[in-house]
Amino acid sequence: MTALRLPGRSALVLGLASAVGLIGFGWPLFASRLGGSSADGSHATDAPWLFVALLALICLVVLAELSDGRIDAKAMAALGVLAGCGAALRPLSGGETGFTFIFLLLIPAGRVLGRGFGFALGALTMLASALLTAGVGPWLPFEMLGAAWVGFGAGCLPRASGRRELVMLAVYGAAAGLLYGLMLNLSFWPFARYLAPQISFVPGGSLSSNLWHWLRFDVTTSLGFDVPRAVGNAVLIVVFGRPVLAALRRVARRAAFDAPVEFTAPAPLRGPALR
Repeated sequence: MTALRLPGRSALVLGLASAVGLIGFGWPLFASRLGGSSADGSHATDAPWLFVALLALICLVVLAELSDGRIDAKAMAALGVLAGCGAALRPLSGGETGFTFIFLLLIPAGRVLGRGFGFALGALTMLASALLTAGVGPWLPFEMLGAAWVGFGAGCLPRASGRRELVMLAVYGAAAGLLYGLMLNLSFWPFARYLAPQISFVPGGSLSSNLWHWLRFDVTTSLGFDVPRAVGNAVLIVVFGRPVLAALRRVARRAAFDAPVEFTAPAPLRGPALR
């Protein structure tokens, strides 16, 4: 059962949101090759525009589903409740270590309720948690996009059940924890100052050279955050994944997201009820 499917228009808008996100993450690599001065600024100027564009595109995904009748009040309620729960879990995470509870709900929700739901949930969870913890800044739209892609990817995993499904989700959670940190590094690494030449961004350098510098930067400075996040994701899913998946599937069955909504005229009254 999926609470937010991805037919034509919604898939197009979500693809556009991902394309905007990729541009937001990677434009310094290409701007430097075109003679830009990407290393002289920061995301303080472009992040607000990326944030507005991302919110608008997420709203368009939901509006497209509403107009097609594929999302209803039950799916919206589930999205709001899960985003609120994820936001409440974030302050309990160890921010200094990279470990976080957010993916404990996000990955199973994307798996059970669909890739479109996972994309929207990831972005809204990060937004709600930032508002809750006063963590709004130029980094927020990149965190929203990273979490949205994690939720989307969980909905794209192949069919599996039982222990095999749990192992698959744990492996995915570990990989997602590493890739999430890698992408967030790219959002600020080109603007970082006073780095060693072997790991710093080189304005005007070749794309391959800067990619190698980015990977070296991630390995030498961020594995202490990324590995605890990856291991934490895997452990949390192994320990709590089964009851979380069961609860989400129970919600999906009772909400009957896939059941078509039909309105019929009431049957005419007969017999004594007419008197």
